[in-house]
Amino acid sequence: MHPNRIIRLESSDPETLDLWVGGDWALGDGVPDLVELQQKLAPSRARLLRLQVDGLGAWDSSLVAYLVGAAALADQSGCEIDPANLPSGLQRLLALARAVPEKEDARSAHADPSFLERLGEGYLGAIREFRSGLSFVGEATLSLLRLARGQARFRRSDLMLLIEECGVSALPIVILISFLVGMILAFVGAIQLQQFGAEIYVANLVGIAMLREMGAMMAGIIMAGRTGAAFAAQLGTMRVTQEIDALTTMGISPMDFVVLPRMIALCLMMPLLALFADLVGVLGGAAVGATMLDLAPSLYLRQTVEAVSFSDFTSGLLKSAVFGVLIAVAGCLRGMQCGNSSSAVGEAATSAVVTGIVLIIVADATFTVLFNVVGF
Repeated sequence: MHPNRIIRLESSDPETLDLWVGGDWALGDGVPDLVELQQKLAPSRARLLRLQVDGLGAWDSSLVAYLVGAAALADQSGCEIDPANLPSGLQRLLALARAVPEKEDARSAHADPSFLERLGEGYLGAIREFRSGLSFVGEATLSLLRLARGQARFRRSDLMLLIEECGVSALPIVILISFLVGMILAFVGAIQLQQFGAEIYVANLVGIAMLREMGAMMAGIIMAGRTGAAFAAQLGTMRVTQEIDALTTMGISPMDFVVLPRMIALCLMMPLLALFADLVGVLGGAAVGATMLDLAPSLYLRQTVEAVSFSDFTSGLLKSAVFGVLIAVAGCLRGMQCGNSSSAVGEAATSAVVTGIVLIIVADATFTVLFNVVGF
């Protein structure tokens, strides 16, 4: 469902069901389904369906189509319709649509959309997605500015809990994966370098790869699947249970109260997790060097220190900080865009993981090209 639309079902008494609609309705965003209304009407004893408006903005025929469908479901369940609280123009259109029954052969057979139609729909969807993401980033920037001025409203205890969740709780899985990645890099490099009697350069390979690329990237991918999905699910659930709407009603910015602490926590913890990933990855390579190549641990670590440079270290930390921003933005954005059904929460979590990983890969490729151009 479009994030600016409002669809809410409330039961004022056992025999009355209120259907609230509001926000902006555009035909390009599609007509929402009526599954939730059908599930409410089927087991209930409601005898009256009242149509209400709540902050209704711009609307077109998509709203009329939705209300006509709702009225048809109510007729099937034996409910009366009360449109008295709708705007007069919308009442007349709804009455006109219900007064003329649809002919049985009026609907043409469904035809698969052509390639150009699919291409156009994909383009329009990409434009809407870009605008939504750009709007979210702008709101997050304004929230950060309020934080800098000391005007952001959120609970410090929530921030501490989120820091623990993003940092300490994520450390075991980051350590395990990074150790295995370091071992894999060392094993693959050892097989090739043994052919030239250059086993010692396995330390160079693992050290540079972990500090410059793999440490930050693996930590970012792990956090996108673990924390990014959790952020999307948490905010999506808050959207379904109308906690986000409640914050807005109380005059509290949801961006400040629920999004900002998550962004701060993940941005602070990602460089630290990347440091642990670098260290453990090097130790994984040292384990392979000591067992497979018979290299003394002290010799392996000394070779690693000589191979890596300060630019390798700082570039990895810079990437990890940016990855933390991207993961937090992707997770919170998908959570705030979540629909009002339980299935939408799962879809938001899945979308957050996919978006976060794609952004990480694109950002890493961009950093690699830029660092190569500037010689960093």
